[in-house]
Amino acid sequence: MQHAITDPYHFETGEYRPPSEGGSSSLLVRLTRNCPWNHCTFCAMYKGEKFELRPPSEIIGDIDAMHRISLELAEISITSGRDGVITSSVVSEFLRKTPGLNFHTGVGMLISFLVAGGKTAFLQDADSLIMKTEDLVEVLTHLRTIFPSIERITSYGRSRTIARKPIEDLVRIRKAGLNRIHIGLETGDADLLKTVKKGSTPEDHVKGGKKAMEAGFQVSEYWMPGLGGKTHSKDHALNTAKVLNLINPHYIRSRPFTPRPGTIYYQNARINELDRMSPKGQLLEIYETLEALEVTSRICFDHDGNYWAGPDGRLLLSQSYEGYPFPEKKEQVLTLIKSGIRCYS
Repeated sequence: MQHAITDPYHFETGEYRPPSEGGSSSLLVRLTRNCPWNHCTFCAMYKGEKFELRPPSEIIGDIDAMHRISLELAEISITSGRDGVITSSVVSEFLRKTPGLNFHTGVGMLISFLVAGGKTAFLQDADSLIMKTEDLVEVLTHLRTIFPSIERITSYGRSRTIARKPIEDLVRIRKAGLNRIHIGLETGDADLLKTVKKGSTPEDHVKGGKKAMEAGFQVSEYWMPGLGGKTHSKDHALNTAKVLNLINPHYIRSRPFTPRPGTIYYQNARINELDRMSPKGQLLEIYETLEALEVTSRICFDHDGNYWAGPDGRLLLSQSYEGYPFPEKKEQVLTLIKSGIRCYS
């Protein structure tokens, strides 16, 4: 939602970020509002919301407002003898001095970012690379200048958007400061991509993923076990592995499919309950995908949708953001999944 800028401390914050970014207390900088595609039948994010490109001047104004707050907090900390450390009493004093401040969730996010050392930032919302290259470079350059402590900047990116960008533009964006891109592959199966209205083909995914790798980004590809139900499980598993083998990204992150209320896929799942994947079925499909992988990626289960329990009753797979390095840990992961499958037999 757009606001008139009357508060020198006002800035806008979106709702969504990858789990790995929330865990690292990233600074959330909103470059666009909502999703430029927004037709995926399984997705409940941004539904009913209009996509908007924010002008660079507005985004830079947000960055400056966040910086203004950080300077105020640092000054209070230093003058109160806390040597720049931000404590709860420093925050309380800042709020006391600025009674008109609207303490929205973004201020809490900014404080978490500063307390954690100010090392990571995430560009919101769904596809920051859809911005004009010049505009994105301007914003990145300003962000890096204002917060020089930042070591990593991350964004979501659609395969098709990346595939359409000239490689020279992608390199410019990376050199301006964007380090990591999270891409929603979901599946490498052409028919299933059409069914869920992803707006991308397997060829788009391969081209976009390889192009992002070539430009020097750290690439995370998300795949969605169980997305095709029992009917499409085998094709989903094997064709996803084929696409990932061609890209060979730095990270492959599992995001198991769960029908979300308000989505077309949720309605269809309720109608056709018999095609729903059981926990055992999802594990069998994951096993088939991982067995077919020939990559040097890290395989991550860093989401609470990866809930399966092992023989000891504990979580079957580590939810570490860094995951399991392949091929080194491939057999270990396959063995773990086999043990989980037996638990659901």
